[in-house]
Amino acid sequence: MGTLAEAAAGLKRAAESALPALILMTDEVRLADPLPAARALPAGSAIIFRHYGVPERTALARRLAAVARRRGLVLLVGEDPVLARRVGAAGVHLPERAIRRAGAGGRPREGLLPAPAHPPAALRAAAAAGADAALLSPIFATASHPDVRALGLQRFTALAQASPLPVYALGGIDEARASLLRSSGAIGIAGIGGIGGLIPQAPGR
Repeated sequence: MGTLAEAAAGLKRAAESALPALILMTDEVRLADPLPAARALPAGSAIIFRHYGVPERTALARRLAAVARRRGLVLLVGEDPVLARRVGAAGVHLPERAIRRAGAGGRPREGLLPAPAHPPAALRAAAAAGADAALLSPIFATASHPDVRALGLQRFTALAQASPLPVYALGGIDEARASLLRSSGAIGIAGIGGIGGLIPQAPGR
């Protein structure tokens, strides 16, 4: 297990949370084939399946669901409760734009909603929508969103500790920065690239 995964597990122990410690977020550009990374995740981790624009989305979701069952992972499907039920996912992940519609369309029993970079209003909205946790980002500067101002560790810590629901750290987290999160109030780490060295970084990322 990579040190970032170990750091995420340490956050979970510190928070005594039943939620996954590590979340892999799929991305059709940065992680076109998420299956190898999913197979390398520690048991108990979660996968948020996005890949919104690919024509083979259903087939890929089924393959990820099979990996999740074998590996003891929690699979969440992005913004599609019908697909989530079809593949036997644990729940639905709703992006910020869909927070106000949370619960519509027969949402499965659990889900994770992200909070944008300008809470705490977004954290309250996610809690009111019935989210189990929020993905708070970006905590550090990230190449994938260079135009978004990072929260920084101090601001993130204040928001996480005052949040009405559990918070995951997302954005620009590498193995060196993961150790800084121990006292932040985060219950885990989410990301696309570089999770414990499990996911190869795309060029220029």
